[in-house]
Amino acid sequence: MEDNKDRIRFADLLRAGLHLLPELPRSAAGLYNMARLKPGSTYSIGLRLQELAARQPRAIALRFESRSWTYEEFNAWVNRIAHTLQAAGLRRGEAVGVLMENRAETLACVAAVVKLGAVAAMLNPQQRGAVLTHSMSLANPRALIVGEECQDALASSDYAAQQQGALQLWWEGEAPAPAGFADLRRESAQALPDNPPQTAQIRLSEACFFIFTSGTTGLPKASRMSHYRWTRGMAGMGQLALRLRADDVLYCPLPLYHNNALTVSWGSVLGAGATLALGRKFSASRFWDEIRRFDASAFCYIGELCRYLLNQPPSAQDRQHRVRAIVGNGLRPELWDAFQQRFGIAHICEFYGASEANLAFVNGLGLPRTAGYCPLAFAIVEYDTAADEPRRGADGHLRRVAKGGVGLLITEVSERAPFDGYVAGKAADNKANEAKLLRDVFKRGDCWFNSGDLVRDQGFRHIQFVDRVGDTFRWKGENVSTTEVEGAINRFAGISEAVVYGVQLPGAEGRAGMAALTPEGELDRRALAQHLCAQLPPYAVPLFLRLRQSQETTATFKFRKVDLKSEGFDPQRTADPLYVLLDRQVGYEPLTPALHAQIVSGQLRF
Repeated sequence: MEDNKDRIRFADLLRAGLHLLPELPRSAAGLYNMARLKPGSTYSIGLRLQELAARQPRAIALRFESRSWTYEEFNAWVNRIAHTLQAAGLRRGEAVGVLMENRAETLACVAAVVKLGAVAAMLNPQQRGAVLTHSMSLANPRALIVGEECQDALASSDYAAQQQGALQLWWEGEAPAPAGFADLRRESAQALPDNPPQTAQIRLSEACFFIFTSGTTGLPKASRMSHYRWTRGMAGMGQLALRLRADDVLYCPLPLYHNNALTVSWGSVLGAGATLALGRKFSASRFWDEIRRFDASAFCYIGELCRYLLNQPPSAQDRQHRVRAIVGNGLRPELWDAFQQRFGIAHICEFYGASEANLAFVNGLGLPRTAGYCPLAFAIVEYDTAADEPRRGADGHLRRVAKGGVGLLITEVSERAPFDGYVAGKAADNKANEAKLLRDVFKRGDCWFNSGDLVRDQGFRHIQFVDRVGDTFRWKGENVSTTEVEGAINRFAGISEAVVYGVQLPGAEGRAGMAALTPEGELDRRALAQHLCAQLPPYAVPLFLRLRQSQETTATFKFRKVDLKSEGFDPQRTADPLYVLLDRQVGYEPLTPALHAQIVSGQLRF
């Protein structure tokens, strides 16, 4: 299922390099900062904000809805909150839970926490009950800042009650603070606007955020984000690759508890001294209106966001904007060209990374359909899908795939690329950290981070994301990538969303392919079968279809597959229409209870 057209060639690099020449002076700051910033250096997010407030006090730092703040105003606001938290006893290294939706106050509170050398635990306001309690327990915060819009979320958890008054509760909102809460907005209004002295003492190796995984395959884990990784993202992704200017406006509708907002978007903005236009939440129908209202020249995306925008009806206003550059991850190859051409985006700065990963790839050259380049040590190694582990040779070491091949991405853990890991305090947490590490990979004693992702080696140290190892399944002795099958389905007209996964068949090895589809109208099932048979190898064509009005996603647009996998192709477990591919010439036909019984009993085999 390899696509040779996405291989990187020397001519591609040469053309991109020539195009980049005028941008080199702007990239120089990124190169300089990547070289000079080391984990032991004294520097931090708060210090960068202070530098900009002193250098360009009248420039606009933040816009939210109809309000805006200059760098001087925003820095002073942040300082008042920091002094208020400090006066209440918050100390360097302690955690503060932030339970708020997207608004300007959220960013100000986060900036205040990290200015004190404390850690902002970015709680997901969509979580409820035991899941939210679990996330707060992982962070073990000294204080909790709750936005008035999240009162119901907090009420669903018993974490605060478990602390029996030991947890400081701060309220942020227009309404009066409930009993037991201190009013952060009103108390901070009287505090000093001066820079806290400890901001200048923070080292890059210190933690700044706890970023929680989505929890799509279990309870969330909290990954530790350091000032070093944040500033390295500012330099590498923001200054070197995205190359914003001071007069740029970057629009971000993604939630601030996600690294694409907090690190990629805000880091890119602070790297250039530009303006962050913060959206309350993403809306496909209002997106371009928001872009025009803020006069944005850049925005941050997640791959599914781009799909939602492409699914909107074409408009004469599709190119009526001044966006020249976008940054994000997950823009699939089959959507790349159509998205770029329809909306007239000159520079797509795709990157690859994860909250817990120790390095990132970034497409600074603007090449099509690639997650980009990384100068640090990584390898793409053979992966045994059936055993669900990297394949070791006779010498016990892992083996690299050939150029153009697909394998597991691993990255070397070193002083320049440390593994910050998950927040650990219990044996289970330490076990989760160790599970992400591979040892004795190419030589005795070395240590590498296991990304858990299958990628394609495109050559010249560039990669293309293929699939999560848990999403790739084996059928008929072959590895099937759900991402590539979804790509083939999405090239069929009339499909707005596609989720592919493997389901178990009695008496069969591996898993058969199944696709949950959201069609835009009447689905031509015969034409779809013919399309997929032409696009995919026989073993990769899904045997089962499930039609749904919409797909369940997380707040960051990741599809939830757990329930789909467990319900499988059983008509008794879902009211959604189910179909099976018995004859490729006939196409997908209804999966009746009688056919299901024949499959389960083994009378009908594939």
